[in-house]
Amino acid sequence: MDIQPIDPVNRPFFAGEVSGVDWRKVPSPAEAEAVHRGMDQFGVLVFRDQDINDEHQVAFSRALGPLETATGDIAKPEERRLSMDVNDISNVDKDNKVVARDDRRRLFGLGNQLWHSDSSFKDVPAKYSILSARIIPGEGGNTEFADMRAAYDSLDEATKREVRDLVCRHSQIFSRGILGFTDFTDDERVKWAPVRQRLVRRHPRSGRLSLYLSSHAGEIEGWPVPEARAFLRDLNEHATQRAFVYAHVWRPHDIVMWDNRATMHRARRYDHTQVRDLHRTTLTNEVSSLEQAP
Repeated sequence: MDIQPIDPVNRPFFAGEVSGVDWRKVPSPAEAEAVHRGMDQFGVLVFRDQDINDEHQVAFSRALGPLETATGDIAKPEERRLSMDVNDISNVDKDNKVVARDDRRRLFGLGNQLWHSDSSFKDVPAKYSILSARIIPGEGGNTEFADMRAAYDSLDEATKREVRDLVCRHSQIFSRGILGFTDFTDDERVKWAPVRQRLVRRHPRSGRLSLYLSSHAGEIEGWPVPEARAFLRDLNEHATQRAFVYAHVWRPHDIVMWDNRATMHRARRYDHTQVRDLHRTTLTNEVSSLEQAP
């Protein structure tokens, strides 16, 4: 396994392109540890030319750690086309037809175009996200990543002291509300009640501190809501400066893996009439961010 930095000229590089890995084969413990070390160093890893199916993806992902189930989307059980081990990051229905522009599932999914960290709306959030590109549109639909370690490191000392012990409340009700999506059932509002997450967390392997931001974060405990949201907006603007961002231009059969403990990401717009079919497996963090105190 070899990792080469992607575009290391104008920023501290945090994305690497991996060679020597075949996702059709379950990695040995030593090979899995090499992937973990690469993630610790970079935060985003790109694997090219991986023509796999869901069984390959799930088996390889499980070798890296326990998976969370796909409970973060809004599709009804009878509408799902993939197993609960795989998040359906696509614009097609179970008949593989492109969903309508005003389809409730599509409108909910537009929240992925906001900067976020996967599953921060769960008590135990995501560790790694692993996204496999099966079909991509002709143009657009890039995914951008922001290095939250570099964002924290570049804060002034007064702000570092201010954010260090803050706890936020995260919910998909809030992130979708930013876009004007409020079409939630009573059960969904209970399911996505706000959860507590640290604003600054320490990576358990690298020891580095990072900002734990997300569009799902709508409150800071002990702060008035307007002040909290204004402050979080400022932090998001700081963390997503171009110097901290890598934009991935998808190719067919790319796999991109990122560490949600060290990065934030967002999808970009594309022609919604074209098929965009990506499948995501997600490793659980196993513990709450509250246990990863700085």
